[in-house]
This record gives sequence, structure tokens and C-alpha cells, in this order.
Amino acid sequence: MRILMIAQSPIAGDSRILREATALAAAGHTLHVIGRDVPEGFEVGPGITVASVSRSSGLRTGNGGLTVGHGHTGPKVLAKRFGRWLLLPEHRLRTEKQWRTAAAPLVAAAGPVDVVHAHDFNTLELAAEYASRWSAALVYDSHELWFDRALPGRPTPLWRARGRRHEVALASRARVVFTVSDGIAARLRSRGLTDVRVVRNTFPRADDVPAAPSKPEGLLYAGRVGAGRDLPTVVAAARQLAPFRTVLMGSVDPNYRLDLGPVETVAERSIDEVDDTLRSYGISLVTLTNTCENHRLALPNKLFHAVRAGVPVVAADLPELRAVVTQYKLGGLYEPGNAESLATAVRSVIDNYTTYTDGVRSAATELNWEQDATTLVSAYAELAG
Repeated sequence: MRILMIAQSPIAGDSRILREATALAAAGHTLHVIGRDVPEGFEVGPGITVASVSRSSGLRTGNGGLTVGHGHTGPKVLAKRFGRWLLLPEHRLRTEKQWRTAAAPLVAAAGPVDVVHAHDFNTLELAAEYASRWSAALVYDSHELWFDRALPGRPTPLWRARGRRHEVALASRARVVFTVSDGIAARLRSRGLTDVRVVRNTFPRADDVPAAPSKPEGLLYAGRVGAGRDLPTVVAAARQLAPFRTVLMGSVDPNYRLDLGPVETVAERSIDEVDDTLRSYGISLVTLTNTCENHRLALPNKLFHAVRAGVPVVAADLPELRAVVTQYKLGGLYEPGNAESLATAVRSVIDNYTTYTDGVRSAATELNWEQDATTLVSAYAELAG
């Protein structure tokens, strides 16, 4: 089949989109992916073409980063922060709409196709419009519980309520809905969507995982450095755990400030290179705040990357994470926002390290992309049939 994928994310770094496109191309489908800010010359693989639409940076500045202090203060700074807090919701919606407007000509030129695959809600309306125009099948891929995310800026309860209804109205037109966890799937079904299937953010199994060391050398947080990741708790726990090392590795959100204290940083690496980095430290941090339903039902990439690398985790004690970590004996859990709880969980993993490395290696036979790709490819076979 001819498949058009639409995503507002920077797809060159979106491992879920790249894995899905590659799996579908390997199954014999032809794909065109329209994404955001794709580097010139970027290629995914045979049978896959890529187009790019840029998105405005808007209210963001280029001065974000990690600091050893708390940044500037004063009336002008506080007024500016309040203005950003007030305007961010409207700015976010305007930026997403501008991207869709710019992408629409590329979408129109890509068709007609057999399937339009919308990645996340901010592409769903555009995808549904062209799927209807071409009498194509619509697929909705919900990477997050969109209207239950923790978002910066002022509260928007009415927008969230209206958005949930609009999402269901549009997604009800999809032949199949994919999402990333059983918890989000159950929530979407409770809102009226029927055919919701789980394709987790797992990674392909590693060909050769070295034997685990007898004890870990440190903690590694490998991922986006920004709000909602419970990183202030990580810093506070690092003070209790020192001299045991705590390390951050990842891109820093613009305007994010964090006093690092004893936490070290290392240069960001490619997805494949992260495996060796995780193994060199021995414990992976999978942290989230308990501030929204999306976090409570999330299964972050970092969890499955640790499984691929053969490394135990210390994860936030949130319902969906707890279910997987405890079922497979992947490591310890801590109460989000509680530095003492995090330090205790780390010490427990250190003391029982062999038990958890055995659990992680056993789990790799089930928690891998080869398993999840089967769900994706099978669903598309049904569409073709």
C-alpha cells in the first residue's frame, strides 16, 4: 500500500516514527513521511521518502541551558515570565496551526494514497481531511494522552475538555488507533474508541549484550532535559548518594534552568551509542513527575532502551511504569518528587544488582521492537486485506 505519515515532531530524532516506517517498508509498503525540521539529505531507508516543514520557535529564546545558579531575578524578569505563562497556550496552538497550514500543500501533493497515518493529535485533523478526500484509510497514532499532558503556561481546563471530545470525534473515523501503553489504550477505549492497539516504544533486540558487571558505577539519565522529568529530585538525591555518580545526558529545552549541584553531564550521543553509555554506568533513570494523567499512564522510551542495553532501572512509581517494572523485575521504584525515596531505591538496586540484571535480560525476550512491530504490521495487513 501507499502510506502517507504526517508528524509535527523532528522525525530525524523520533525513534518511534522511524521504526514504524522501516517496519512497514520491510513488509512491502511504500511510505512518504512529512515531518518537521528534517536535516537536508536525511534518509530513512528503502521504500521511504521524507519531506520537511519547519515550525516557528515563537516565544522561545536561544539562551536555555543548565546552570549552577538560579538565573536572573527582578521585577522585569518576573513580569516577562508571567507574560510567557499567560500567553503560552495560545502561542502553542498558533504554532501548531501554522505548521499544518504550511504542510497542507505537501500533503495534497503526496496523494492520493491508500492510508494516511497521523502521528499525534496535532496532525489528526489534517490527516482526516485528506483521508476523506482520497477515500483512504485513516490511522491515528497517539504517542501521548494528548489532552492530559503536563504543559507549561496557565491552566486550560475548557480547552482540554473540548479537545478530548474533538479527538474522539476525529479518531472515530480511523480504521485503527495505535498507542504506547495499555493504560492509555484503556483510557481511549473508555472515551469511545473501539479498535485501539498497543505498539510500545521498544527497541530492536541487541545482537550481543556484554555480561553485566558485578556492581554499577553510577546513575545515567539519558533523555530530554526539561520540565516534567523530575530532575530537581534527581539533583537532590544525587547529594545524598555522592560519591556514587549521577549523570545527565541529553538535549536541554530552551529556557529550562536547573542547578546541577553534584550531577555530572556528558555529551549527547546517538540512540545506538547510548547503549554503551548506559552499560558504563549500570543504572538507568526513568523519571517523571506525578503531575498529569499522561505521565501516570506513560511508558517512556528510556525504560525500553535500558532493557535493550541490559541495564536495571530506577523508575518513577507511576501506575503504568510500576506494572512493567514489577512484572519483569527491571529495578526499583521511587515516589516522584521525593529525593529520599529516590536515593533509597538506588541503594536497593545496588544491593540487589544481580537480581535486576537477570530480570532485565530475561525481559528482553518480550520487551523488544520485533514483538511490537508484529502488531503494527498485522494491523496494516488487515487494512490491505
